[in-house]
Amino acid sequence: MTYKEFTRLLGKAGTTAKEFAELLKKNPNSITNNASKGKVPNELGVIAALIGEMEEKGVDYRSVLATIDIQARKVRGNAKLGKFGGSPQETLF
Repeated sequence: MTYKEFTRLLGKAGTTAKEFAELLKKNPNSITNNASKGKVPNELGVIAALIGEMEEKGVDYRSVLATIDIQARKVRGNAKLGKFGGSPQETLF
């Protein structure tokens, strides 16, 4: 699915990419970064299509999603403030 179609479906559901990410307990950047690719993964497109249809039919998809124990994924990598990839920055000289 194209990112443009994805955002259209989110609009149909009355939500934004950031709110969509929060509903799924994802980092908002992991959703909006798909804009540069021009397409979204299939599972995100399917979810967007379903919540768009649910909203159109008067089904409160937010309450449905609230009943699911969605676990936030752990952040990948070891990067911390002042470090790159988990390694301390060293001077070049």
